Amino acid sequence: MPELPEVETTLRGIEPHILNKEITSVNIRQPSLRWSVPTNLIQKKLVKNTFSGIRRRGKYLLLQSSQESLIIHLGMSGSLRISKEEDLKKHDHIDICFSDGMILRYCDPRRFGCFLWTENPDTHFLLKDLGPEPLGNHFNGEHLFTLSRKRKMPIKNFIMNSKIVVGVGNIYASEALFAAKIRPSCKAGRVPRKKYDLLAQEIVKLLRESIKQGGTTLRDFVGGNNQPGYFKQSLKVYGREGEDCYDCSFTIKGQRIGQRASAYCPNCQSIF
Repeated sequence: MPELPEVETTLRGIEPHILNKEITSVNIRQPSLRWSVPTNLIQKKLVKNTFSGIRRRGKYLLLQSSQESLIIHLGMSGSLRISKEEDLKKHDHIDICFSDGMILRYCDPRRFGCFLWTENPDTHFLLKDLGPEPLGNHFNGEHLFTLSRKRKMPIKNFIMNSKIVVGVGNIYASEALFAAKIRPSCKAGRVPRKKYDLLAQEIVKLLRESIKQGGTTLRDFVGGNNQPGYFKQSLKVYGREGEDCYDCSFTIKGQRIGQRASAYCPNCQSIF
């Protein structure tokens, strides 16, 4: 699944190609995504209009037009790319076509993403309850520590909860917990404040570094410029079950936590 760095990479890749250009058509070949695409509404709102801005909220992209917004989520396997008509692929479901001949093209093999319209993103049901951005000013160890008190859920599930903090998915949760030396199965309420300070710092560090490297390419992710991400080469535990830990040479273990695969080093990562 594309996580925060992959979505940010997509934003940066498509932004120079879509702003302040007249939209000539919106072609929706497959409206059956996670929620049905409101085809007529999106076409009515966008055709002969422009995108004045684009921003990210968690893993959602918000493309602003006439003070309203197109909400895009990439789902499990989705991607956006700048394209031309002749390179249409099997799972290319939606095209937003511009007057200069460029196309913003949405591909989604599993069809678990979304294309929705909203007058106000802050009150939309997908966005209104989201927690702070990990790269923003309101995210730190104190925030995590305060919300974790009396919580019995595993700390990995805790930091992946979008109401606690947005955009920390399975890959970066695993990597941040390794960097902070915390076992992913630890109960969130038992982790001390100093460890939460370190964990918040590591989450920010990992996300920023991944964005610099264009995200993590696992299976089929490419950024908005159609290029893969390279952060996979920096992963310490995710996807490395059965291999030696880079720090201590113990074998990386695997465990399912909250129906997700988790990897950790039993020597480096502590239980509290």
